[in-house]
Amino acid sequence: MSEGRVKVVEKFPPGRFAETAWVREGRVYEEAGRDYLAFWERAAEELHWFRRWKRVLDRSEAPFYRWFVGGEINITYNCLDRHAESWRRNKVAIIWEGEPGERRVLTYGELLREVGRFANALRSLGVERGDRVTLYMGMVPELPVAMLACARIGAVHSVVFGGFSARALADRINDCEAKVVVTQDGAFRRGRIIPLKDNVDVALREVQSVERVVVLKRADNDVEMHGDRDVWWHELVAGKSPKCDALPVDSEHPLFILYTSGTTGKPKGVLHVHGGYNVGVHLTAKWVFDLKDRDIYWCTADIGWITGHSYIVYGPLSNGATVVMYEGAPDYPSPARWWEIIERYGVTILYTAPTAIRFFMKLGEEWIKGHDLSTLRLLGSVGEPINPRAWLWYHEVVGGRRCPIVDTWWQTETGMIMITPLPGVSTLKPGSASRPFPGVFAKVVDENGEEVKPNQGGYLVITRPWPAMLRTVWGDPERYVKTYFGTFPGMYFTGDGARVDEEGDFWIIGRIDDVINVSGHRLGTAELESALVSHESVAEAAVIGVPHEIKGQAVVAFVVLRDGVESTPELKEELRRHVAEEIGPIAKPEEIHFVSMLPKTRSGKIMRRILRALEEGREIGDVTTLEDVKAIEEVKRTEQE
Repeated sequence: MSEGRVKVVEKFPPGRFAETAWVREGRVYEEAGRDYLAFWERAAEELHWFRRWKRVLDRSEAPFYRWFVGGEINITYNCLDRHAESWRRNKVAIIWEGEPGERRVLTYGELLREVGRFANALRSLGVERGDRVTLYMGMVPELPVAMLACARIGAVHSVVFGGFSARALADRINDCEAKVVVTQDGAFRRGRIIPLKDNVDVALREVQSVERVVVLKRADNDVEMHGDRDVWWHELVAGKSPKCDALPVDSEHPLFILYTSGTTGKPKGVLHVHGGYNVGVHLTAKWVFDLKDRDIYWCTADIGWITGHSYIVYGPLSNGATVVMYEGAPDYPSPARWWEIIERYGVTILYTAPTAIRFFMKLGEEWIKGHDLSTLRLLGSVGEPINPRAWLWYHEVVGGRRCPIVDTWWQTETGMIMITPLPGVSTLKPGSASRPFPGVFAKVVDENGEEVKPNQGGYLVITRPWPAMLRTVWGDPERYVKTYFGTFPGMYFTGDGARVDEEGDFWIIGRIDDVINVSGHRLGTAELESALVSHESVAEAAVIGVPHEIKGQAVVAFVVLRDGVESTPELKEELRRHVAEEIGPIAKPEEIHFVSMLPKTRSGKIMRRILRALEEGREIGDVTTLEDVKAIEEVKRTEQE
């Protein structure tokens, strides 16, 4: 039995944690199951609405579902104003630490004023309700300020991960037709400066929609400011009023577009809205992390990904939490950096990725020993399935065997955590994501959409709509329907495989489509292959994901060179750099194999499953549709070299 199929390594009941947890009894699942619309309506009542909804859910144009129909809300009022109008006005909202060591603290009152100033600054640039604003920044406090400022005036923000290249940035700006870009001169990473503004300048050579660029001075590196287009952040906000009322918007008003890789090579712009998204991330942040006012909460994700949107910014701030933000790499200037941060600020909740856990396992426990982690009371995992060995190490070494672990499954598209333990109720099983969150309905089905038996693998689907779900793919509603509801009519297809054990707990197997999950970052094979083929030496390319001890999956490429091009170690390194330049460093192939042909079907489709099987040393299986069996021997020969 493989590690992923371990039924139960050890059970960790919640014990005394349940005495003060928000959710202390399992009957919440049954209550949500009996009337799940009433359940989500009660959750919505925890928030401030400018106008109450008339209907909880409208299914009339399914799968384009609408939640809290007729309601008016603004997510920033729930994240800022209602706290600043209470005793939390002087409570710390954000604790920030820069990679070089600077520290800043923003209370809820201060954060509200900063957001107000930048919201007024955006308006002075002509940004109006519905306009798109691209945010290409590092992990600095101004990033959540800019997000909240956009939302406050009804603009739509699109955060692009600061590790993406100019090419990837241009594609995303063009797709949403952004009016303004907000960036910074540079960002720190392992002591180096990432030239974000330079990347923006390159990207905008291929963009027509952008009118203005706002530049935050952070790294103090030299940048070129272009005439009337570019303006420094500090000069723009100077003299602006900190007062800017939150604009009441319809519950279905767009909040943000976040791009995620797809199988076509064109990134998908996932659209989330103010109302249902606010309800979903508010309740899941509160219950899954058992957030209390005394907590110091640290999610180590980058805000450029959905985890940062939902569980650094909107979910925790909606709950009035104190959030830690760290700018840099986990091992800079030493592998003790994270543990120093936990000790320095008294972090009580740590939410991170299996990639990071495996990374620190490999480095050894000596970097953790000597640091006081006794303030930790809950640990979380996100981004990909966590194997039992890493789960146990996390529990024992980081959590001191006293902290429940919430192993969460969700996606950019779901907006909120979907399958997870509730720490005051759930019996934890290392490697299992536990059960669907109350009010979420999931099952595992076969290719005909029929539910499979316990411990039988299949396709993970969500059978009912949920408040925080994506509303569409920006500019491509047909792709939305086909991608998510075309495989199993009436059900949301996650693209993941899973199984359910005899006790009803879910075990996520991983991606079943052609998307590679590298350190929790989803990369489309088509996008990676397009980057390789864009190099003048490459004729064809096929990319697969293979298991990796640290990253979860690593990118392995099979490349057919153009006639007359010699395969050399130097060319291999050049191609790796080329992919990093085209997409970003995270996409750099771990290995490149030069081959003379790729295994294809007679219709010309690359058979990636054969490449995966060969790379992992498994049986190839049926090859009746293979055009030329010589391709198999070719790949075998190359891998043995």
